[in-house]
Amino acid sequence: MQNAKLIAKTDATVPTTVIHLTPEVTVGGPELLIVGGPCAVESLEQMETVAKALAAAPVQALRGGVFKPRTSPYSFQGLGENGLAILDRVRRLYRVPVITEVMAMHQIDAIATHADVLQVGSRNMQNFDLLKALGQVDKPVVLKRGLAATLEEFVMAAEYIAAHGNTQVILCERGIRSFDPYTRNVLDLGAVVALKQITHLPVIVDPSHATGKRELVLGLAQAAIAAGADGVMVECHPVPEASVSDARQALSLEAMVALVDHLRPIAAAVGRHIPQPMPQVQPCLGVVSAR
Repeated sequence: MQNAKLIAKTDATVPTTVIHLTPEVTVGGPELLIVGGPCAVESLEQMETVAKALAAAPVQALRGGVFKPRTSPYSFQGLGENGLAILDRVRRLYRVPVITEVMAMHQIDAIATHADVLQVGSRNMQNFDLLKALGQVDKPVVLKRGLAATLEEFVMAAEYIAAHGNTQVILCERGIRSFDPYTRNVLDLGAVVALKQITHLPVIVDPSHATGKRELVLGLAQAAIAAGADGVMVECHPVPEASVSDARQALSLEAMVALVDHLRPIAAAVGRHIPQPMPQVQPCLGVVSAR
């Protein structure tokens, strides 16, 4: 990766860059980042239910799409600006960072105002104008690997963001397309090991999109942590079967909390840790009313 000037790991002693989602929540250090939430934001009630259930696990960040890239133009495309307002309310009410996808340059300002982390989906990994624009944003960016992207293409996409001023890039392996239809994609854990060697950026894994089947998510999440990933991003929903998108891969909230517990011994075995469960989180009403 000789062309990677800003994100390349020059030698094995260079530590992983620690990126702050908020002053309290980081990725890349000894503490693993656990991200959970639905594929799509559907309502305030849904997101509050998710936040209440997951904050005590603890899941350190919530995910939820409001602008949805869908294969079919007739599928649910997200709540848009109304969804951003819901995410903003939940992040302030429950004091938890939120991650949501940006699909186009004109969405950047609104998303950066209401979310803590901007996500670039696999379909946009080589949308170079979008990557350049995200280089001007002073917020972390989760960059997902394209469904048929080589590692060099993936690293160079991250370099686009860094070269334009934003080095707060979190790489996300989410599976690549293969000939075998049994799983939605094929999770490339070899890429996780390689990326940790050739770049200093944090690397997280999305086992939900990789498998497309909820019963496979836990095992691959455990394998990802064992392979050296700095965290996982997992889809979950209050009523998985009723999810408006990607219902088959979504965990229940109870299963998501259990997943965090199952990751603890794996984390300890590789010298990492996950925060201990917290007491029931109460809404921070004062923060909301102050805004």
